[in-house]
Amino acid sequence: MDKIVVRGGQPLNGTVRINGMKNAALPIVFASIATGAECIIENIPPVNDVLMALEIIREMGAEVEFVDIFQTTVRINPKNIKPGSSPSDMVRRIRGSIYLAGAELSRFGYTDVALPGGCNFGVRPIDQHEKAFAALGAEVESDDVHVTARAPEGGLCGTSVYFDVVSVGATINAMIAAVRAKGTTVLEHAAREPHIVDVANFLNTCGANIVGAGTETIKIHGVEELHGCECYTIIPDMIEAGTYMAAVAATGGCVRVENIIPKHLDCISSLLRAMGARVDEEDDAVTVTTGRRLKPINVDTRPYPGFPTDMHPQFSALFCTVEGMCEVTENIFTNRFRYIDELRKLGAEIKVNGKTAQIYGGKPLTGATVKAVDLRAGAAMIIAGLAAEGETSITEVESIQRGYSGIVRNFKELGADIEEIEFAKHIFIEED
Repeated sequence: MDKIVVRGGQPLNGTVRINGMKNAALPIVFASIATGAECIIENIPPVNDVLMALEIIREMGAEVEFVDIFQTTVRINPKNIKPGSSPSDMVRRIRGSIYLAGAELSRFGYTDVALPGGCNFGVRPIDQHEKAFAALGAEVESDDVHVTARAPEGGLCGTSVYFDVVSVGATINAMIAAVRAKGTTVLEHAAREPHIVDVANFLNTCGANIVGAGTETIKIHGVEELHGCECYTIIPDMIEAGTYMAAVAATGGCVRVENIIPKHLDCISSLLRAMGARVDEEDDAVTVTTGRRLKPINVDTRPYPGFPTDMHPQFSALFCTVEGMCEVTENIFTNRFRYIDELRKLGAEIKVNGKTAQIYGGKPLTGATVKAVDLRAGAAMIIAGLAAEGETSITEVESIQRGYSGIVRNFKELGADIEEIEFAKHIFIEED
């Protein structure tokens, strides 16, 4: 097992370029199944979750080929995919595999998919996905292992779906399933995240007719068939960008974060400004500068355009460096504070009461051995390690590799003393 070693105390300076958004790439890769035709997709982030998604559809019969040396442009031809053929062991390893259900149902009128996996930070039901499929006319069955759905003989029919809760996954899955349904489907109380807009734009590029993505009401006018696309570029990853922004706020320095859409980062930028950091925006970049004591603030996670739950652990790590008390309230998931014990190993003083963590910062952090208990918590451990005195060793880094490509290299280029160590290199072999 690899580990990441961080020796803290160095400010960050320089430029970092952001990859394509993991949370957009996953549904777009699976949505390509619904097209039935060749798609070329650019700005694919070379992270483990996306590589796993590509391997899943390859196992199902798709042709998958990277067409550039950086492995960020991929050609997908899903023509020969067979519905219900996804490898269950692989599907269970990533949360985004749930989009297989909407894509198969859209194209074939039938789906049989294992329930997905992903980070364990609370209950993540698929009831809203099932509600949308059933409203479109599908007969849906699920248990603790699989979900199956079958369209009626005449195919799926346009309908109105009101989501009981704001769900990014259900909004995307319903959108994918409905693109070939007869008539018009209206999704109300829909999620508004940028990657929902990106999936809609991809499907529209392939012949769909979706309007309103990014608002609470999305209309999908069904079409008879979709086609492929010669080139679709995935949007930049706002969570990756926000992670580097939080890191420079925690360590001090000046970092330009480029290849982004600043509008997507409005909430993060405004919070950093409220703390006393300087955030300068350009057309496709932001520069974060800190060199003075930051002020404590409180944050609570909300659906977009509110503060994203996927930035909550990184800001908790930042708050450990801020003198005074900051509060983090988690309104999306029920078990996202598992990383708090890891921050405490570094000397952080944190009290958790229900869905709120009170972080008493300003006390120096000291290096220790900690775990990356999930993807974003792993990023938080790196940020805390960068701000700590001494050496911090982060284990179980496979979680980090699920969503960040080149994170160690990037931080090193920004001036951090950080390295990734392969466990195998430290095995002592006794000679005869």
